[in-house]
Parts: sequence; structure tokens; C-alpha cells
Amino acid sequence: MGRIQLKQVKKSFGDVEVIPPLDLEIEDGEFVVFVGPSGCGKSTLLRLIAGLEDTSGGNIEIDGKDATALPPAKRGLAMVFQSYALYPHMSVRKNIAFPMRMAKMPEAEQKKRIEAAAKALNLTDYLDRRPGQLSGGQRQRVAIGRAIVREPDAFLFDEPLSNLDAALRVGMRMEISELHKKLQTTMVYVTHDQVEAMTMADKIVVLQAGVIEQVGSPLELYRAPKNLFVAGFIGSPKMNFVTGEEASKRGAQTIGIRPEHIRVSETEGAWQGTVGVAEHLGSDTFIHIHGVPGCDPMTVRASGEVSVRHGDSVFVTPDEAQIHKFDTQGLRIA
Repeated sequence: MGRIQLKQVKKSFGDVEVIPPLDLEIEDGEFVVFVGPSGCGKSTLLRLIAGLEDTSGGNIEIDGKDATALPPAKRGLAMVFQSYALYPHMSVRKNIAFPMRMAKMPEAEQKKRIEAAAKALNLTDYLDRRPGQLSGGQRQRVAIGRAIVREPDAFLFDEPLSNLDAALRVGMRMEISELHKKLQTTMVYVTHDQVEAMTMADKIVVLQAGVIEQVGSPLELYRAPKNLFVAGFIGSPKMNFVTGEEASKRGAQTIGIRPEHIRVSETEGAWQGTVGVAEHLGSDTFIHIHGVPGCDPMTVRASGEVSVRHGDSVFVTPDEAQIHKFDTQGLRIA
């Protein structure tokens, strides 16, 4: 249960085609993340799967059955939105129970599902509180609990953590990942944050202007990006791109080097530059180096113990085995 197939699905608003025809397979039990910049079509694609938007063409199949024309309630999917959409006058217990009450589920079954969801989400001690008495992270867990009790074939998450502060985002990221391991249910998750995508996904779908640029595991996309867009979007800090003579002599229009694959030295190296900002993060230091031919600035990930200062002259050397090459079209050269 929970296998989703998109076959030549497209979406237009009037004369504007926001999602050209695309194909995608989401396997049963997978955690799939749609990632891309704002306006790339990832939330629209999720809403097409949910049935909250009508397709302009193509078919959506859920567990082998055509669901293209089915209303959202008939698709066996549960959606968790960016806003918690909780009823402020109801307790946590009643908020979680709401979809079951609407379905006229027996009270005994409702109680059983509420208790199971509360246990899975560490909400047991908060069932009699109201949303206003909870933190943002707890309120998001209530919204997830309301989805869990429906026992859907798949969960759809639309940027569920974007309203939380940085610390809560990290915590909730871990909780949703743990929940997926417990439930073994298909999850489709939308985010613009590539760190969320890298840390949570079994499979990442990278979108740009409604087009799927690449699909693969986090490490596949990190190690072998298909084009310049994916190479620059996946990874934090992002990949350095070098053009000009240094790229040409390596048989490429552009070469890419990740910050951790560059060695910095005060005495010798392939390229010379001047230290700008150095971001000391404890275990790591990110050094932004100006004046490197074809790449200004270049970001280098170095040890937290590195002692460079603003204005220092340094040398940088890429690990040749880790250089990514791209042609004039921005496509990866094998």
C-alpha cells in the first residue's frame, strides 16, 4: 500500500504551464522529498497528488488504481500543512480525534488510535491541553497525530517545519524520520531546505521550474549531480564552480569542487587568493577566498583549528579525483 505513480502529469494555470509533463514513481514505504527553490512547483506537485489541484493532463495512480479524478477524501492520503490548522477551543485529544469523529468511527477504536498516535509522538501527557498551551513543535506533532489516526496509505507533508525556529526544526526533523521508521508508511515531503532533504530522504526529487532535474538517493545526488543546477543546489556550503582556463585545461566548460575537497596552505598550492570572511563553527571553519582565477569567492571547508585571518594570502589546491566536470550545456561530463 502507498505506491504512487505519476504518468505524464502536467499542470497549467490558464496559458501558463507550471509543470510540464513529467513521470515519477514513489515506491511503497519510501520517504521521498521534493526539493527546489521557491516557485519551482514542488507544492503544486504535492497538491496534485493529494487531489487539492486538478491535473491539466496525465494520470495519477495510487496502488495501481487511477486516482486522477478522485476527490482528496477518496485517495487514502493524509496531508500535513505548513500551518498547524488546529482548533484552538478543542483539546489535543479532540483535535486528533476530529477526522475519526467526522467518519463516525466507533468510540473504542478512536480511543485506541489516539493513544497509539500520542505514544508515537510523545504527546500522551498533553492530550487534555489546548493548542495555545503547547510549543510550536508540539502543535506540529498534534497535526501529524491527526494524520496518523486516519491510517493513510501515504503521508504528504507540505513544508511542515518552516514555521519553527532552527533548534525545533532539527528536533522535528529527527522525530519525523523516526516516525517513518516506526510506521513504514510512504511519506512525500516538500521543502526548500536541501539540508532537510539530505538528512531525511530515501529518495530526493530535485525540481526547477516544474521540471524534474534529477531523482536519486541523497548521496547519489551529492556525488554525481546530473547538471550544474543540482550540483549547486545540493550541498551546504554549496559547490564551488570554476570557469575559464582552469576548466578548459581539464576538458570542461565549468568544473565544480566541493569545499571539503580543497586544501588550503599558506606556503604552496595550485591557486592563490586572499582570505575574506572566515566562519569559525568549532569543528569546522568555512574560509571565503577571493581572487582565485575563475571563481570569486571560493569557499573552503577547513579544520576548526585553522588560523587564517582576513587579508591573509593563501594557496588552495583541489583534489583532482573529486572534481566534477560540466559541458557547455551545464550537463555532467562522465
